[in-house]
Amino acid sequence: MRIIVACMLLVLSLSAHAQGYPNRPVKLIVADAAGGAPDQLGRMLAEKLSAGLGQQVVVDNRAGAGGVLGAEMAAKSPPDGYTLLMTTSAIYAILPNLRKNLPYDPVKDFMPIARLATASNVLVVNNALPAKNVAELISLAKEKPGQLNYASAGIGTPAHLAGEMLNLMAEIKVVHVPYKGAAPALFDVIAGNAQYIITSPIAAGAHMSGGRVRPLATTGNERNPSLPELPTIASTVPGYEITQTWGIVVPAGTQPDVLRRLSDEIAKVMKMDDVKDRVLAMGATPAGDGPAAFDGFMANERKRMGDVIAKSGIVLTE
Repeated sequence: MRIIVACMLLVLSLSAHAQGYPNRPVKLIVADAAGGAPDQLGRMLAEKLSAGLGQQVVVDNRAGAGGVLGAEMAAKSPPDGYTLLMTTSAIYAILPNLRKNLPYDPVKDFMPIARLATASNVLVVNNALPAKNVAELISLAKEKPGQLNYASAGIGTPAHLAGEMLNLMAEIKVVHVPYKGAAPALFDVIAGNAQYIITSPIAAGAHMSGGRVRPLATTGNERNPSLPELPTIASTVPGYEITQTWGIVVPAGTQPDVLRRLSDEIAKVMKMDDVKDRVLAMGATPAGDGPAAFDGFMANERKRMGDVIAKSGIVLTE
């Protein structure tokens, strides 16, 4: 009888907690520096979600180790709905295929809430670089093996994988220079300390429109609808393809009622016309998948990126 009463009290307590959720600010961990694609999406979501939840959603930038630092922090947070993680292709698909001893498990440690947006990346170069297209960039790299640098948002990030894929598939040798986030990486491309970066159009968009970097191509198997004037890298390097996707997850063990509340509120945000317009203006495509669809998407991406990594022979040497 005592066990039954205790269980009933626990259920009532959890139900009361869920009904009162949220009663304090919610933290959204973004495992990237301010100004990067996850940060821009995160701040847009936080603004809209704050109104829906009736509590402030605060963005907490935790850049470093290609997203590992932020993911580890989120995985170790209490599963109470007050810590969200802006997960990325690197966190759930690339790093698990490159590193054996990650401090988090992308499947066991997190529960999916929603897929927000997806985009093919864009290759942008320093304005002083003489290459005006991908073929000229490859030719220049072959003339100067080991003398050119490409920047990334960190080791194991999509930008790192994209650069190594180009090295391998185009048979060139360009040196990888990792940074703590896409924003500082782009600033060094602008400054000429690195010659190019293959990053999301969300991160590079303002710099492209402002003429601070020159875009050459995108990384999907088809042209990016938001950048239709740019050819694909695959048109010069057949078979080249890499995209990015961003979504929201929470620590495993979060209560079902809280999961539903978050999923419902984020779904409302992603259906807003102004949000769709802002995402498209960033060079990405709005998604809005719910938990089940996002879970299946991440599983497929882990397999797809694992196949790409295995076939390309990419390994982390840093």
